[in-house]
Amino acid sequence: MAEKVLSIANSITVGELADVLNLPVTTLIGELFKNGIAATINQRIDFETATIIVEELGLDVELQKKEVAAAAERPTRELSDKAVARPPIVAVMGHVDHGKTSLLDSILGQKVVEGEAGGITQHISAYQTVRKERTITLLDTPGHEAFAALRQHGATLTDVVIIVVAADDGVKPQTIEAIRFARTANAKIVVAINKIDKEAANPQMVMAQLASEHGLNPEAWGGDTVMVEVSAKTGQGVDQLLDMVLLVADMEELKAEVETSAEGLVIEAHMEIGRGAVVGFLVEQGVLKPGMFMVAGTAYGKVRTLEDFTGKAIKEAGPSTPVTVTGFKELPQFGDIFQVVKNEKEARARAAETRKEREDSAASANVTGADILKMMTQKHEAADFNIIVKADVQGSLTSVIDSLKLIETGGEVSLHVVSSGIGNITENDIRLASDGKTIIYGFNVELPPAVKQLATRERAEVRLYKIIYELLDDAKNSMEKLLAPEVVETEVGILEVKGVFRTLKDEVIAGGQVVTGKITPGLLVRMKRGDEGLGEAEITSLQREKIAAKEVFEGDMCGLTLKTDKKTLLEIGDHLEFFTREVVERHLA
Repeated sequence: MAEKVLSIANSITVGELADVLNLPVTTLIGELFKNGIAATINQRIDFETATIIVEELGLDVELQKKEVAAAAERPTRELSDKAVARPPIVAVMGHVDHGKTSLLDSILGQKVVEGEAGGITQHISAYQTVRKERTITLLDTPGHEAFAALRQHGATLTDVVIIVVAADDGVKPQTIEAIRFARTANAKIVVAINKIDKEAANPQMVMAQLASEHGLNPEAWGGDTVMVEVSAKTGQGVDQLLDMVLLVADMEELKAEVETSAEGLVIEAHMEIGRGAVVGFLVEQGVLKPGMFMVAGTAYGKVRTLEDFTGKAIKEAGPSTPVTVTGFKELPQFGDIFQVVKNEKEARARAAETRKEREDSAASANVTGADILKMMTQKHEAADFNIIVKADVQGSLTSVIDSLKLIETGGEVSLHVVSSGIGNITENDIRLASDGKTIIYGFNVELPPAVKQLATRERAEVRLYKIIYELLDDAKNSMEKLLAPEVVETEVGILEVKGVFRTLKDEVIAGGQVVTGKITPGLLVRMKRGDEGLGEAEITSLQREKIAAKEVFEGDMCGLTLKTDKKTLLEIGDHLEFFTREVVERHLA
C-alpha cells in the first residue's frame, strides 16, 4: 500500500502537482518531456496523466480524486396556474432515405427535399402546420450517420418523435439510434411506416422487427406504441398520423409559461451578408418580441428582426414557435439556451461569464491520460493531416468536425483542425492554407471569385462539398495517402549451397540444389548460415546444366550469380532463401 495518499482535483497544473508531490517543477516537466509532452508550469493535466507520471517517477504516493459537486443541470421549471396550453414539438427522425423529408413535404404541401443536397437533410429545420385548428411544430432532422449530434439535439427539443421506417427496407442503424435518442429525451414515440405504396412494402415485417427487437409493441397488437401506415408519395395515412400525434400529445397535457422572460434553444446559426448573425430559435417559454435583449451562450444582442419559419416578419413568438432572429453580435452555438434579459449590460455580462466558464473548461485538461499513453506507446511519428473547415451553419460545422475526428487511422495520421468557422471561404483561410500542407474543406459554402484567384496564386487546395459523406470520403482517401505503405515479403524457395565458384567484392557465383519452391532470375535472396544472416543479394543470372534458365524447380541442381552489397564468403552447406518484396498501399477500414 502507498505510504501517502494525496487528493487532487480532476485536473491540475504542472506547478500545482509539483507542490503537492513536494518535487521541483523541473523534475515533473522533465518526466513529461521524456514521455513526449512539452508542458509548461501552467499547463493543466488531467487526473489520469498525473497518476501515470507518479508511477513513472516511482513515488510511493497514491492519488485520489477530490469529490466535486456535480454540475448543475438545467432546472425543471415548475409551471404556475397561469401556464397555457402550447403546441406539441414533434421531431421527425429515422434512417437516411426512409422518407422523413418527403413526409414533411406531404404534411406541409411544399418541396422541402428539393432544397437539400443529395436529397438528404443536412440541417435541423423547423416548420409549423395546422391540423383541425391546432398547431403542430415539426423538426426535420438529418438521417446520415455523420449527423448523430444534430439528431440527438433534435430529440432533446421534442415532446413526440415520429420515427419513419420504410415498409420495404425495415429497421436500420439510424432507426435504432432514433429510438434510443427518443427514449433518452423521454419523448413519446409514434412510428410512421412509410412507402406502403411500394410493391415490396411489408408493414407487418416492420412491426415485428420493432416489437421483437426494440420493445415497441404496436397498438394494433395490444401494445402501447402508435404505428401508422403512410405513403408520403400519395398522402395516404398522413392525416391519421397527425391525428395520432395530437392524441399522444394531449395525454401529456403540454403547457408553458407566457408571463415570464422568453427563453428557448438555438437550433441553427449562420452568417449572412447584409444581415449578420442569423439564428434559428425554438421558443420554449415566454413571448419573444423585436427590441428585446437576448443572450445565448457566449453571444448576445438585441432582437432586430423576428421571422416565422416561412420568412415572414412577425410581432411576437410564443412557446413551441420556431423563429429566425437577427441582432446577435456573434454566432451562438447550436444547443445554447437563449434567454431574454433586461438590458444590453446584463446580456454582455452573462455572455462574458459563459465565455470564461467555457475557456476554463477547455483548459481543464490540456494534456489527458489518453494523450500521454498514446505518446508513450507510439513507435513512430504520426503524419499530420491539416485542415480548415468552413460550413454554412454551426450545427453542420460541429457534425463535420466531429465526424472527421472519428476517422480511425490507428494513430498513424494525426488530424489537426487549423481553423474552422461559419460562412464562405475567405482570403484569410487561403493564407492559412498557403503552406501547401493544409486542405480547406467547404461544406455548403462558396468560394468567391476573388478568393478563388488568390487560392490559385497561393496554390492553396480548396475542396467544396454539399453532401457530408462525400466530404468524409475525400478526407479518408487523403488520410490514406499519408499512411506509411506496408512492405510485404513472400518466400518462394530455398536452395542449399553445394559449391562456391567465385567470390568478388559485389558478386558471388555458386551452385546448389533447390530444396523447396522454385527460383527465377531477379528474386531477392537472404544468405544464411544456420540461424546467422550473412546479408541480402539479388539473382542476376540462373543456369541449369550450364544453359541459361528462366526458372528452376524443387529438386533441380543449378548455378546462379548473386549481386551483393558487400563481399560475402559463402560456404558449402549455407542456405539461400529466395523471396519477393513489394510495397503495398494501405487503406483505412
